[in-house]
Amino acid sequence: MRHVDVVLPCLNEAAALPFVLSRIPVEARAIVVDNGSTDGSAAIAEAHGARVVEVRQRGFGAAAHGGLEEATRPVVCFMDADGSLDPGQLARVVEPVLTGAADLVLGRRRPTCRAAWPWHARIGNALLAARLRRTAGVSLHDLGPMRAARREALLDLGLTDRRFGYPLEMVLRAARSGWRIAEVDVDYAPRAGGRSKVTGTVRGTLRAVADMSRVAAR
Repeated sequence: MRHVDVVLPCLNEAAALPFVLSRIPVEARAIVVDNGSTDGSAAIAEAHGARVVEVRQRGFGAAAHGGLEEATRPVVCFMDADGSLDPGQLARVVEPVLTGAADLVLGRRRPTCRAAWPWHARIGNALLAARLRRTAGVSLHDLGPMRAARREALLDLGLTDRRFGYPLEMVLRAARSGWRIAEVDVDYAPRAGGRSKVTGTVRGTLRAVADMSRVAAR
């Protein structure tokens, strides 16, 4: 994993960061992208050995892309910093990229319990994945937040969305560029520190789906 940078967009994840950073594979480098946290997340990340980058423009895509631009290693992984995903499973998404078997690999979330993935978030995700299969010919069942690809190739995609449409735009542009896209199973657990800021509420889910639908309609 010495060829891998792990980008973790972060907004008030103090409760989860100690676990998440302790599970980053040996030799991989964690890049925590602080997107306006007020709970000391940046200091906690630094204390646990992560490189911390501040991105003032609010938005998931702004944070994720800021981390991509900061990365220097050949392969870049993205994952949520809220403890819902286990960094110990990053090798599952990295290996096909390192071996050349795939160009973009997404972790297909497999909930460890019912509370991990609220019904409204699961339905919204399933509808978007079905649309991808139908319109873009991409055989995915989940727009999973744990994913990996080569850094230079990702930069060449020219991603422009800076909100919740960023993950979908990545897949769409990769598909249009002829990338080999694959998915592997990863565990999905309840996030640390309460409800997700996005999928934890119907309103948050609808906002994310709206951003992604806007990107899909381009």
